[in-house]
Amino acid sequence: MLTSKDGLSPHPPLPSGMPPLASRGLLIAVVAAFAAAALGDLFAVYTGVRLRAVVDGDVTATTASSLESAYSLYERAGQVQVATSLLCAVLFITWFFQMRRRTELLAPNWFRKGPGWAIGAWFIPVANLWLPYRIASDMWNACAPLPTEGKSHRLPMWPVNLWWGLFVGTTLLGRFTAARLDMTDSLSGLSDAVTLYLAVDLLYAATAGAAVVFVVRLTALERLRVTEGPYWTPVKA
Repeated sequence: MLTSKDGLSPHPPLPSGMPPLASRGLLIAVVAAFAAAALGDLFAVYTGVRLRAVVDGDVTATTASSLESAYSLYERAGQVQVATSLLCAVLFITWFFQMRRRTELLAPNWFRKGPGWAIGAWFIPVANLWLPYRIASDMWNACAPLPTEGKSHRLPMWPVNLWWGLFVGTTLLGRFTAARLDMTDSLSGLSDAVTLYLAVDLLYAATAGAAVVFVVRLTALERLRVTEGPYWTPVKA
C-alpha cells in the first residue's frame, strides 16, 4: 500500500478499489492503424522501385511519359503514408496517455511528471527525441512485478528500446532524405533520393511492427498486473 509522506492518500479513491484494465478496443484500433501504415510504407517501396526503374532507363519520348506516371504514383503513395501516419499519431498518443494514467495507479512513485506529459512531450522540439521514451520506460517498469525475497523482477527493456531506436533513427533519416529530394534537380539526383527513400520506407514499416510489439506487450503487462496484483490501493479514512 502506497501513501504520501503525511499518511494521506495521494490520489482520490477508485470506486471499485481496483485500477481499470487497459482498453482492448483501443488496442485493436492502434494495431490496425499501424498495420495500415506498414502497408502504406510497403506500397511506397513498390512505387519507389517502379520510379527508380523508369529513372534509370533511357530518357526518350516514351519514357518521359512513363516517368511522369511513375512519379505521380509515387506522390500518391506519399499521400497515403501521410494519412496513415496522422491516424497512427492520434490513436497512439491517445493510447499512450491512457496507459500513462492507468500505470500510475500501479506504481505512483515511478513517475516524476503528470499524465499530461504523455501528450505534451511529443510536441516539444528536440525534447521529443527522448521525453516520450522516458515516459514509456516508466510505464514499462511500473507494470513489473514487485521484487520478492531479494530477487528483482525488472522486465527486459528490449521492446521499448527497439521501438524507440527505430522511431528516432527513421525519423531523422526521413527528414534528411526529404530535404535531399527537395533539392534534387537532375534525374541522377532523383534516383539517389528515391534509393534512400526505399530504405526509409522499409524502416518505417519495421518501426510500425516494433510499435505494435510495444503496444501489445505493455497492454498485456498492465492487464496482468491489475488482475494478479499487487497494486496501489487508496487508504481508507
